[in-house]
Amino acid sequence: MEKDQNINAEIQENDAEELEQNTPENKEKINEISSEEKIIELEDKITRAFAEMENQRRRFEKERDDAFNYGGFSFAKESLNLIDNLERSKQILESDIVLKDTEALKKTLEHFDIISKDMLSILSKNGITSINSIGEKLDPNLHQAMMEIDDDQKEPGTIVQEIQRGFMMKDRLLRPSLVGVSKKTEKKEVKSEENKENSDI
Repeated sequence: MEKDQNINAEIQENDAEELEQNTPENKEKINEISSEEKIIELEDKITRAFAEMENQRRRFEKERDDAFNYGGFSFAKESLNLIDNLERSKQILESDIVLKDTEALKKTLEHFDIISKDMLSILSKNGITSINSIGEKLDPNLHQAMMEIDDDQKEPGTIVQEIQRGFMMKDRLLRPSLVGVSKKTEKKEVKSEENKENSDI
């Protein structure tokens, strides 16, 4: 009997503990914790959503600015052929023996110069500028070396000839300058003498 009473007492104690845990105050504490967690979770989601929206806005603004600044990139690149052809035509006329030193040639070349200056002016108004090359050090970002020219007076790697003019569109390379760069002349005479001496031995 004592055992039964002890068991009953334990059951009553357990029931009392469960009742205490299920009181409205305890339920509110559990709900409060989960509500706080939900609020934190929602705040985190909102913060992430705002950050994503800001990133998209910045991306859109950059794409819009690029389209505005560089939208005519391919057109500008193609239009450089006009300047090249004008320069070639001018060189051909200047080297023509029949036309040399005639008034017609002088007037034609004057008109070519006017057209060329006008075209360069239009390009510069639209942010397209030519790259200065002669006398500069070779910059692989702006120049493309096509040949080496013997020149002891210039430091090796200095541009001494421009084959085709390069252009920039604002801060982007439209096309590189095709150039010839200086190099030290090799002393062939000394080498040939040394070779003769070696062959005689």
